[in-house]
This record gives sequence, structure tokens and C-alpha cells, in this order.
Amino acid sequence: MELSSELLNLIIRFGFNLSIAFIIIKLIYQRNHTDNLDFVFTYFMFNSLIFFFAFLLGSITINIGFAFGLFAVFAILRYRTDPIPIKEMTYLFIVITIGVINAISDTEVSYGAVIFTNIALVGLTYFLETHWQKNSLVRITIEYEKIENIKPENHDTLLADLKERTGLNIQSFEFRGMNFLRDTARIMIYYKD
Repeated sequence: MELSSELLNLIIRFGFNLSIAFIIIKLIYQRNHTDNLDFVFTYFMFNSLIFFFAFLLGSITINIGFAFGLFAVFAILRYRTDPIPIKEMTYLFIVITIGVINAISDTEVSYGAVIFTNIALVGLTYFLETHWQKNSLVRITIEYEKIENIKPENHDTLLADLKERTGLNIQSFEFRGMNFLRDTARIMIYYKD
């Protein structure tokens, strides 16, 4: 069976796209976000879906509005799904962008420009995730059972209790969910490392 040049081009581009997505998702994101492993599947699938969608529709005569239209569609999803933390949403847009860039950049854009763009995005993501974050707050999610402390008027009591129990320099916290059957709350705490 002979491979057509278009199919070979698709396979090479998808392999390149998947390797860039792997670096961003597994080597950068997953290493620093072990508490959100559900997003790994989503990121790989979004990247692959967008890549194939953009590649197959890229052969149809369209303009740059096509790429921005994709962003608009997926931005709408943000308001129709469970709240996603802003950092995870940023990673989602990174993998979508990588998929679009690697799929629709054709003869008008040199391979050198595509490779440079991918390397720049990987490098910037790695730098911001590892070095920029050193001065920012670390976050973890905990289960908290003193349900009477979750009331707004007990904010200071809750913060003092969290600091005492964890021994961490907690700067702030936010509620991520409550279970009134077990009288527990899921709280994400932000602390200085």
C-alpha cells in the first residue's frame, strides 16, 4: 500500500504535534500539578481533536477567522461546564493553539517558523511554570471536617485552625466543595513554600 503525500504529511505533522503536546502536558503540566490528573486526558484529546479538525478543514479555502472561531467556540464551553481553575484553562488554550498552529500552517509558513513557534511556546510554558512560580503561592486541596468554621463570620477562626493544623504559612484559601452528608468541606489553601 502506497502512502499519498497528503497522508504522509498528516502523519508527520500529527507526530510532531503530539510530541509537543506530550512535552507540555506530561513533562511540564503533570509534573507540577499532580492533584489535577483528570485534565491530562482532556488536554491530549482536545489537542488531537483540534489538530485533526483544523487539518481536515484547512484544505478548504478559509481565512484566519476560522482559527479565532475555534477559540470562540471553546471559550463558550468555559461558561457551560464546571468551573475550571484559570491555570488549567490556560493550559487548555495552549494545547488548542498548538493543535491549530501545527495543523493549518501550510506552504505559506516555513517549517522553521512552525518549529520555532512550538519551541517558543514550550520554552515559555516551562519557564513560567518553574521559575516564575518560585515567588508565587503553592496550592493544595484538603478535606476539612470542622464544618462550623466554614461560615463567613468564622473566616479568621478557620484560617487560624488551618495554619495550626498544617504548619504552613497560609496566605488564603477557597472552598472547592462541601459534603453535608459527611460534614466536610474541600478547601484549596494557598501558602508560601
